[in-house]
Amino acid sequence: MALLTIYAFLGSLGGTELLLIGLVILLFFGAKRIPDLMKGLGKGIKEFKDATKDVRENIEEGLRDTNIK
Repeated sequence: MALLTIYAFLGSLGGTELLLIGLVILLFFGAKRIPDLMKGLGKGIKEFKDATKDVRENIEEGLRDTNIK
């Protein structure tokens, strides 16, 4: 659902607007900091996915335990 919302937001932006946003980010953070920011963002997304996977597995295990009894 959130992905569709993000896509709908980005779908209304044209190439010029995306380029302008990219340039503002480049000026704000600088070329040396952007790779570090992206690496941190990637690690955060990976940790979030791992956490959601663990929660899903715990819920499924709990459901299986209640069905066995």
